[in-house]
Amino acid sequence: MQIDRRELCSLLPLAFLTGAWASSGAPLTSGSFRFSDLEPRKNNNGSGEVRSITKGTTPTGEELEVHETALLPGKTPHPPHRHKHSEFWLIREGEVEITINGKAYRLGPGSAAFAASNDEHGIRNVGENVATYFVVGIGPMQGDTK
Repeated sequence: MQIDRRELCSLLPLAFLTGAWASSGAPLTSGSFRFSDLEPRKNNNGSGEVRSITKGTTPTGEELEVHETALLPGKTPHPPHRHKHSEFWLIREGEVEITINGKAYRLGPGSAAFAASNDEHGIRNVGENVATYFVVGIGPMQGDTK
């Protein structure tokens, strides 16, 4: 399924106007998130840092998880993997290579990518500066490690 930039942008209010950080399955409510209030944490492998934005269930039943990653040059947050939920990447700064089912896509600021449920995917910073991007996960999160 192809999705254009307009359709992708129509999903952003869902990602950013839901409730505060909650445990998986908790209902999300309307709200906002100040970047300065989002506490960064280091990735386990030293590849950069992550700011969790929200996680829970929308009023219409979809599980949703949103975070921002700052990825150091040449680094990847984890090896390519698969899981039940689908993911969008929204590239804010830098240059990344996203691989989906073995096909590589080189993307810069303003670009986006989508991996459907169970498609193998990974991301790597291929630029000379820190790359920052948002990840919007949609679908069953139970049992997923990423």
